[in-house]
Amino acid sequence: MNHDLELLAPAGNLEKLKTVLRYGADAAYLGGKAFNLRAGSANFSMESLREGVAYAHSLGKRVYVTLNIIAHNRDVKALPNFVKFLEEAKVDAVIVADIGIMAIVRENSNLPIHVSTQASTANWMTAKAFKDMGAKRVVLARELGLDEIKAIKDKVPDLELEVFVHGAMCMTYSGRCTMSSYMTERDSNHGMCANSCRWKYALVEEKRPGVYYPVYEDETGNYMYNSKDLCTIDFLDKIIDAGVSGLKIEGRNRGVLYGATTTNVYRAALDSYKAGTFAVQPGWIDELETYRHRGYTTGFFHGKLDRHAQRLDGKSDENYVLAGVVKDIISPGHYLVTARNKIICGQEIEAVRPGVMIKTKVQALDFANPANNTAMPDAKPGYDLLMTLDTPLVIGDLLRVRSPEHDLEEN
Repeated sequence: MNHDLELLAPAGNLEKLKTVLRYGADAAYLGGKAFNLRAGSANFSMESLREGVAYAHSLGKRVYVTLNIIAHNRDVKALPNFVKFLEEAKVDAVIVADIGIMAIVRENSNLPIHVSTQASTANWMTAKAFKDMGAKRVVLARELGLDEIKAIKDKVPDLELEVFVHGAMCMTYSGRCTMSSYMTERDSNHGMCANSCRWKYALVEEKRPGVYYPVYEDETGNYMYNSKDLCTIDFLDKIIDAGVSGLKIEGRNRGVLYGATTTNVYRAALDSYKAGTFAVQPGWIDELETYRHRGYTTGFFHGKLDRHAQRLDGKSDENYVLAGVVKDIISPGHYLVTARNKIICGQEIEAVRPGVMIKTKVQALDFANPANNTAMPDAKPGYDLLMTLDTPLVIGDLLRVRSPEHDLEEN
């Protein structure tokens, strides 16, 4: 049994980093203001990156920084100084896809190198070649089955392997996409993907220009390129048994609630595996259905793509939204909360707490303005409020409420 397993969770900013580490991640992966594939995320300034690394290390956890663009000539000049900064900031590894960037990292630092899934490593010879070039870990292509992963580990036993276990799936090979570049002039391989594959498409026959033929699965249309999200919670033990060291959750552009919930669930699953008691719990599945996703697929892990992998209805499965974050405890039962969505006094709320898989219902007994302690009927996003709650919570706990769309569906 491999007890050196690591759960990695995404961090698009400092708040998300602190959240996923609190909810059970062993490591967070993030990007600076350049050189990574999430240009649309807030990402980390040098100052916030230092703070994030220091915070993680204070908990005995790790931070990996993505340098996973496919670099152009214009990128090369600035990279050496940034790599030197990352080493000085004591990041634990960098994630690279480009062998030129890999060479720059080796020439300018002693940082451990993890090879990104963008490098499309799909066989043991490629994995060995990256190891010989100095890689400590390879994040395998998402198109591999369990048997292929095990074969790579058998052939290159001293190389750490990592796989994505949850989150959005790109419609191209290991995310190497030019679709966005052609359609929007936003370079997918430079962090600016417009998610063109998520749009709705129709067919046009060449002799009938302007006549569109939608390929309907139902009345909502067809999303022919739009993959469901990956979910492996049902067979996480099989992935671990294949020899991986890192289990990675996708989603640096996703919200705090997504990061907390997915990390919480996969932490519970990983701990049960380490304890020798792995068995899928209903609570895990329930939690993974509480936030917005595109439906779930098992990807390629079982040897071929799940034939139901494409999302055909275009609908969201979101049930809950983040209502607020516990900022401080004023006295037992009385909390200072930062609202993230509208909350109404008396509304049924659920708390999301580290290590807790049972849904915890919380009722807000009263709201007050923290500036003058006057009563409030509701709270608006972005504002702090005093809340009297009927359930004990701690700083950092999240509060969620059913989304308005879900309430309408139920009514």
